[in-house]
Amino acid sequence: MRVLLLLVGLVIIPTPTFAADPAAMFDLTIHPLGISILLLFMAAYAAVMVEEFTHLRKSKPVIFAAGLIWLLIAIYYNQHGDQTAPATAVRHHIMEFAELFLFLLAAMTYINTLEERRVFDALRAWLIQRGFSYRQLFWLTGWLAFFISALADNLTTALLMCAVVLAVGVNNPKFIGLACINIVVAANAGGAFSPFGDITTLMVWQKGLIAFQTFFLLFIPAVVSYLIPAALMYRAIPDTTPTTTQLQVSTLRGAKRIILLFLLTIATAVVFHHYFHLPPVLGMMTGLAYLKFFGFYLKHTHSPTNRKVHPVEDGLPFDIFSQVARAEWDTLLFFYGVILCVGGLGFIGYLELLSQFSYGTLGATAANTLIGLLSAVVDNIPVMFAVLTMNPDMSQGQWLLVTMTAGIGGSLLSIGSAAGVALMGQARGHYTFFGHLRWTLHIALGYFAAIVVHLLINAHTFSLPAGH
Repeated sequence: MRVLLLLVGLVIIPTPTFAADPAAMFDLTIHPLGISILLLFMAAYAAVMVEEFTHLRKSKPVIFAAGLIWLLIAIYYNQHGDQTAPATAVRHHIMEFAELFLFLLAAMTYINTLEERRVFDALRAWLIQRGFSYRQLFWLTGWLAFFISALADNLTTALLMCAVVLAVGVNNPKFIGLACINIVVAANAGGAFSPFGDITTLMVWQKGLIAFQTFFLLFIPAVVSYLIPAALMYRAIPDTTPTTTQLQVSTLRGAKRIILLFLLTIATAVVFHHYFHLPPVLGMMTGLAYLKFFGFYLKHTHSPTNRKVHPVEDGLPFDIFSQVARAEWDTLLFFYGVILCVGGLGFIGYLELLSQFSYGTLGATAANTLIGLLSAVVDNIPVMFAVLTMNPDMSQGQWLLVTMTAGIGGSLLSIGSAAGVALMGQARGHYTFFGHLRWTLHIALGYFAAIVVHLLINAHTFSLPAGH
């Protein structure tokens, strides 16, 4: 309570500098209030970064900070005769969050449904019983993570592949550790060349800065960012074969049709956006309706007592709202808090200062490279949203570059991406921060090589304006 009163007090502290210059009155970057808000955001994000140790869900501190930041801004503006600007800005950021939220909710519901229909379990069982060697599994799980993450999020992909690695490498902890690093790098790289692969690519696509098909220009650089560290790690993989286990898993009724509906949903979102200039979220929600209609069919044709008709159906009817409920709500609410917090910092003027220094002084290529390195420590979502809020005047090639670096930069440390953090929990004791750190230089070689490859093979995009 004392801290809250102190912050409110800072709002009404008169500042002669601003009184002398009415035009700069609302530039709060050097005002005690602005500095306090910046410290408040830093404290909230510090709480996010230590979630693994405190077990305080990451959405809680940023949601609280978002409300407090905009309340303090509104009090200050009301004190100086402007009661509309903060509310208008907040509504704008809430609209941005709403588009991201509904898009991700539709995608997560599809992924949860595929999981409920045992699609991922069947894939895992198939991999386990094929009798691959450790080295073959290293490449197989890596490439599967690379390509699956282009459609599913990198977190789901990494958890799926890690389950395979843990099942076959139970007696080989060295293989588990290296394979998990490989999976994290592959999942982050695969997510970088697809609008559906990562939150950052999704935000850039929804903003209209890069066309859907243009993202695929990053395919070769993304492959390079994965292939170089993977090739270097491969030599350390044991050249033996694990014991094969017989594991039979069948998908539930409708699994293949749901996969087709998911692909149709993606196509719908692309068509809505590319040909009719509608927000992609409208196409995704339309696609969610496909799944809801098919879920209605599954529910009303459910026959658990007649195994001859549906031999692989379980005892419970399909419920689409159970899959909606299983969405990653903490992550979705975290996005709300981050968007509102970063939006508040932009409203105050801090992002403009950052933009002037990074893109004005350092140049776009250097700034975008550093943003990727920052993503190894700070989650790439607030980093990318800050860039989008700054909206620097960049070519299409530079927007592709920052999209890629924000995605693959998270592979440099185990804490740099959701995939890495999740695998530290799933493969506890085998995949660790320091175990990943030993290969950071090798991963960095892939990171910088990918940037060079992009600058060379996509040189023509650096003369094109964003949105083309």
